[in-house]
Amino acid sequence: MSPVRNRLVEMIDCMPEQEQLLLFEIAKRFVSDDIASADDLQAIKEAHEDLANGETVSHDDIDWE
Repeated sequence: MSPVRNRLVEMIDCMPEQEQLLLFEIAKRFVSDDIASADDLQAIKEAHEDLANGETVSHDDIDWE
């Protein structure tokens, strides 16, 4: 099972029991095992750490066109 799918199972376990089966079936149907590569997961982790440390990019520094 992929790390993403494992995380989804953990989150579903936090939901009320009556909703867990439905959420788990939805996740199984729409989320593939290869949703993210190891590199993608590392980049996401680093982005979350940057955000938590207040390291963000100003809107003025982004080329929106």
